[in-house]
Amino acid sequence: MRLTSATIVDGRPVPGDHAFCLPDPDSHVTLGPNRNPGFSWDDLPPGTRSLVLICHDPDVPSRGDDVNREGRTVPADLPRVDFTHWLLVDIPPELGGVAEGAFSSGVTARGKPGPEGPEGTRQGINDYTGWFAGDADMAGDYYGYDGPCPPWNDSIVHHYHFTLYALDLERCPVEGRFTRDQVLAAMAGHVLAEARLTGTYSLNPSVPLR
Repeated sequence: MRLTSATIVDGRPVPGDHAFCLPDPDSHVTLGPNRNPGFSWDDLPPGTRSLVLICHDPDVPSRGDDVNREGRTVPADLPRVDFTHWLLVDIPPELGGVAEGAFSSGVTARGKPGPEGPEGTRQGINDYTGWFAGDADMAGDYYGYDGPCPPWNDSIVHHYHFTLYALDLERCPVEGRFTRDQVLAAMAGHVLAEARLTGTYSLNPSVPLR
């Protein structure tokens, strides 16, 4: 099973077109194009009835004390947690791929609608839902893809894992407003194969991306 992309190169920086935030010399960050990357797949295992695509960042600070604070830096040794950026289920294998920008193009305040997506897919909520929960202008359910926006003062590079799972199920057994943890639990015992591409990203100009 193979996952490929015209813009996400394994081990290389995620292009700015796919970012929720871009660096800004005056205000640290500005909103980005936030277009979902395009992907193609082939060599699916026999018996594949649907696909699931998940993007997550395992490098998110576990505490927000220093996050985006002037004169402070998020330390490299701070324990890190997962942050889900995209949760796409019920992808028909015969599609052969998902098009760039078909699931997200631009930042949508209060989040994009869901769970229904293009081509019969469904999308779960990503973790911007929790991040913006206390923001009166941005709070809402963030379905589908929303790209990288790590703390602008983080001392480490963040890694964005795009993982495609081949399932022996035609429909992932989750309903309504579902999360990554719920999808992972529902897929248990039904994954025939998986493939991954990992991109890097930082908003801190002092952190080399490679």
